[in-house]
Amino acid sequence: MILTDDDRRLRDGDEGPAVAAAMDLLVRYGEALDAERLCDVRNVAGTTTQPSPVKARLVAEGGWDRAFSLINLDADETLPIPPMAVPTCQLQHGFGRDAVGVAPYPPEMIALQDDGEAFVGARGVSVLATCTPYQVGNLPVRGEHCAWMESSAVVYANSVLGARTNCEGGASTGAASLTGRIPCWGNHRDDERLGTHHVRVETPVASFLDWGLLGYAVGDAVQEGRPVVTGDLALPDLTDLKHFGAAAASSGGVEMYHVPGVTPEATSTEAAFGGRPPRDTVVFGAAERRAAYERLNDQGTCEDVDFVLLGCPHASLDQLRDAARALEGRRLADGTELWIMAPRALVAVAERSGYTAVIEAAGGRVLTDSCPAMSRTAPAGTRVFATDSAKQAHYLPAILGIEAWFGTTAECVDAAVTGRWRGELR
Repeated sequence: MILTDDDRRLRDGDEGPAVAAAMDLLVRYGEALDAERLCDVRNVAGTTTQPSPVKARLVAEGGWDRAFSLINLDADETLPIPPMAVPTCQLQHGFGRDAVGVAPYPPEMIALQDDGEAFVGARGVSVLATCTPYQVGNLPVRGEHCAWMESSAVVYANSVLGARTNCEGGASTGAASLTGRIPCWGNHRDDERLGTHHVRVETPVASFLDWGLLGYAVGDAVQEGRPVVTGDLALPDLTDLKHFGAAAASSGGVEMYHVPGVTPEATSTEAAFGGRPPRDTVVFGAAERRAAYERLNDQGTCEDVDFVLLGCPHASLDQLRDAARALEGRRLADGTELWIMAPRALVAVAERSGYTAVIEAAGGRVLTDSCPAMSRTAPAGTRVFATDSAKQAHYLPAILGIEAWFGTTAECVDAAVTGRWRGELR
C-alpha cells in the first residue's frame, strides 16, 4: 500500500502503541484487499460495549483496555486506549436497564455494558446505542468517507445519504476510530458505486410492507450487487427506504442501491449505471411479490401468537406514532407481549409526545439499545412471534428457534390484541 508520511508516523508509534496497532491492522487489512491506499474518515460507527462472556473474561483480566485491544485492534497484548481521533458512535448493543423485568436478559451483562459505556464515553465515543444512527444525529454528508458497521445502516448511508462506507467489522472500526483511516476500496471508489442490476418493478409498490417485500426479493436476486430499481413505485419515505435496504441486506449482501429520481447518486437510470449496460435485469411482478411473502412466512405454522416485535431497524418517530394510534383504546391479549424497539433519543421525544403512554396503556413496551436478534432473547416461553420487519422474520427463527409471521404493522397490532395471526396467508 501507498502510505503517506502521516500514515507512517502513526504506524511507527508516534501517537502511542494503540494507534500503532490500529495502523498495523489497517495496513494488513488493506493489503489483503489489494487496496492502493487508505481513505481519511471522520465518521466511525462501530461497537465496543456489546457484552458477552468472552468480553467479561477479558475485562476481568485487564479491564476494558484489554477487551478493546484484543477485540477491536486484533492486538496480542493489553494497550492503553487513548481518546478517539475522529467522531465515533456506538451502535446498538445489548439490552439496557429499561429492559429489566421485561426481557429475560442477564443483569450481569447489563452491568458490564454500563461499565463499557463509561469507558468509551470517557474516550469521546457518542453512545447512540441504535442500528439507525442516522435517525439520531449521525448524518454524514454526500461523498463523505465513513467506517460503519451494521448492514442496515451501511446500505442506508451509501444509498439514501450518498456517504461512502463498506460494511466494516469491530476490528476495522476500532482501528479507524483511533486513526481516522480505512482502506480505500469497494464503496469508497466511484466505479464501485455504479449500478450492476436493473430491477424492473411490474406490480405496485406503495406501502411499508411492499418495500420490505421488494427489498427481500431484490437482495435474494442480486446478492452483493448494486440494484437500480425502476417501475411501478410510489414515492417512498425514509422509513420505506430503511425497510427496503435492511431487507435487501438480509436476503443478500446489498450495501448500495439506486432509485432514480429518489436516491442522490441516481438523477436518472443512465446516471445510476454510469453509461454501462446492466449485468442482468430482474423482474419484480405479482408472482415475485407472492414468492417473497411466502418465503418470509414459511416458518409459521401455529396461528397462536405470543410475541409481537416492531422496530427493526429501530423505529422512527412516525412508526412510534402509528403504533400508538393503532393501539389506542385497545388491550393486548393475555399471554401476548408487544415490544417496540427504538433509539433512546427518539423514545424521549415519543414520551413527550404521548406515544409511549398510549402503547404502555395497551400493555406494550417500548425498549431501547438492542433487539431480540442482537441480544438473543425474547419473552420467556415464546414459541411464535409476528413482525413487520423482513429482517427479523429472516433472522430470528434461526437465532431463537421460534416460528415467525411477517405482515403489515396493522396485522401485527391485531395479532398482539387478539393473540392470533390473521395475515395475508390466512
